[in-house]
Amino acid sequence: MSLRRIVLRDFVIVQTLDLDLEAGFSVLTGETGAGKSILIDALQLALGSRADSGVVREGAARCEIAAEFDSPPGLAAWLEEQGFAVEDGLLLRRTVDTEGRSRAWINGSAATMTQLKALASSLVDIHGQHAWQSLTRADAVRDLLDAYAGIDTRAAAASWTQWRLRRKALETATERQNSLRQESERLSWQIAELDKLSPQPGEWEELNTQHGRLANAQGLLDAVQTAVAALDDEEPNAGALISRALAALQA
Repeated sequence: MSLRRIVLRDFVIVQTLDLDLEAGFSVLTGETGAGKSILIDALQLALGSRADSGVVREGAARCEIAAEFDSPPGLAAWLEEQGFAVEDGLLLRRTVDTEGRSRAWINGSAATMTQLKALASSLVDIHGQHAWQSLTRADAVRDLLDAYAGIDTRAAAASWTQWRLRRKALETATERQNSLRQESERLSWQIAELDKLSPQPGEWEELNTQHGRLANAQGLLDAVQTAVAALDDEEPNAGALISRALAALQA
């Protein structure tokens, strides 16, 4: 698959550009400001990237980008299925107006952005100057190795998900088992303490009675102290009167 031609009309600062590319074209170079980014941006738009009115050259009503590729044999069935003509080449065309409205065509037939993006993955891989930095990420390297080996990661992902679910179930069961063991140990200790007490029939009622009486001990003590004070108070007190009464009876 190779890019044959790219055409720009009123795109950013370019009024008209019609660029034919020779077979084997693979590198676009140039000094800063030469317009490399404009060409790349235009190609991305032709392949379905998001557009806005800012790409329309000042003073123009709309911009137009067209990109022509070699005929892709592997995409013939997809083109027919989507209702597009299968021709010698693949022509993608897109316009954007000053309101940000966009229209697209594939081989002369109207197309959606979804259809353009579906084609893009089979036509072009665009790498920026810092794209190599992705190789420093473990996930990016793993994806490259999986793709090279033809490994279907979906099966591995499904197995990983199942493993995580089962591990979680095991952790839950283990926590439950530990909780039951602790409860069993607590109940065993309580039973052992009850065995040491060796409670007898009716003992609980007796203990409750004693507890009630002891709970009123302070009240009983206060009553006794009041009685003693009444007997030993200053004259005439109850104790002295009782003693005189007894002496008179014994005379």
